[in-house]
Amino acid sequence: MQKIKAAVVKFFGTNCEKETLEALLANGFDSCIIGQNEKNIDKYDLIVLPGGFSYGDYISCGRIAKYTPVIKSIKNNIRKRKIFILGICNGFQILTEAGLIPGALLENINGKFQCDDVKLNFLNKKFILPIANHQGRYYIDDIKKLKDCELIKYENNPNGSSFDIAGIYDKKNYILALMPHPERNMITPFKPKNGIIIFEFIKNIIEKEFYGVI
Repeated sequence: MQKIKAAVVKFFGTNCEKETLEALLANGFDSCIIGQNEKNIDKYDLIVLPGGFSYGDYISCGRIAKYTPVIKSIKNNIRKRKIFILGICNGFQILTEAGLIPGALLENINGKFQCDDVKLNFLNKKFILPIANHQGRYYIDDIKKLKDCELIKYENNPNGSSFDIAGIYDKKNYILALMPHPERNMITPFKPKNGIIIFEFIKNIIEKEFYGVI
């Protein structure tokens, strides 16, 4: 099978696109960086909205980025074909603002920017990833709205997120929204490369459900 084609979107204010690109390449994806005005994403299996401060978080995190051509193209592609979308930190915020993931991201319950390693639980795997956010408190009023989703949960909820939610995988639409940064410990020799858990999960889904690889 040929390599999975992935694109990392750079918005004005994005600052994690290079680390995310390196993490994808390290995990065997055929990857590149594309701009926020890209309209043609038909050749990609995976689109990543990376961390940073799109449009300086002006008005609110992700609220302006949701109007860009690439987000419109993502919505169109979701409707017509199988495509996997990963939103990391600011990418998660953009996905909620664009209505692609239910709920909202609010200011952390302590009102502070948080930068730390957090313990996570996903599909019965426990691992640690870093967080770096100020508006990282996921809010949803009814857990039933996520009944078709797999949840990534905090072991010790650092920001007051509803139901300890750190991330959401929408199984129907192949959208993974995640506040912690799986790319950040993929390029350092000093920490276990736990981000591979997320990237291998995505790769396995695409290979199995898009291409029928057993």
